[in-house]
Amino acid sequence: MNRLKNRVAIITGGAQGIGKGTAKKFIAEGAKVAIWDIDQEKGDALARELSSDGSICKFYQINTADYGAVEKGAAKVVEDFGKIDILLNNAGITRDATLKKITLDQWQQVIDVNLSGVFYCTKAVYPYMAEAEYGRILNASSVVGLQGNFGQSNYAAAKAGVIGMTRVWSREFGAKNITVNAVAPGFIETDLMLTIPEKVLDLFRRKTPLHRLGTVDEVANVYVFLASDESSYITGAVINVDGDIAM
Repeated sequence: MNRLKNRVAIITGGAQGIGKGTAKKFIAEGAKVAIWDIDQEKGDALARELSSDGSICKFYQINTADYGAVEKGAAKVVEDFGKIDILLNNAGITRDATLKKITLDQWQQVIDVNLSGVFYCTKAVYPYMAEAEYGRILNASSVVGLQGNFGQSNYAAAKAGVIGMTRVWSREFGAKNITVNAVAPGFIETDLMLTIPEKVLDLFRRKTPLHRLGTVDEVANVYVFLASDESSYITGAVINVDGDIAM
């Protein structure tokens, strides 16, 4: 407990799924959390829930694919909280289709959110971390960015690009005591995943050496570690949370 005491964290896409689970873990570890998401209803509800015991959590409706909104959002978080210690670039979407069928809009939408959004948020937040000479930047990649997946050209390209940027930024930001790491989840039990037909989920389980889906908490636990001072000499890493499906 209290591994993140008094740290200020931004979690993009934080109103649901892995982002929501990580927000809960960060709050439990003593952090103050700014949730960025486009879903006003879910974001407001989560912020109220996480603030109910006196913890500090605020929701900001921000489209991470809009650099102007991101830049204003970062400034507002600093105004409200006084600093930014942790950035979790978690926001992401899917628009799956084979190369033959994918539209240019489907390609661009995923690149805008999953790749450009990570760049925008990091560019907006970096100056505050650099001035403070402290930061933890956590980027959500995927096993799809490591090994590809049928019908996911856009998603694989974006998630592979996130890994590339993680390794560049770890070298650029290290002198300012800012670490940059990526997490690559496999098949995780989110609400979205559980809308998939059971026979497909069974296939995922059989392909995974642990023969089960991962949980949101198992991914969130890794983010807590990477956000804490326990990981102070880890940077430029890509940590798979995938039951070894990417072996």
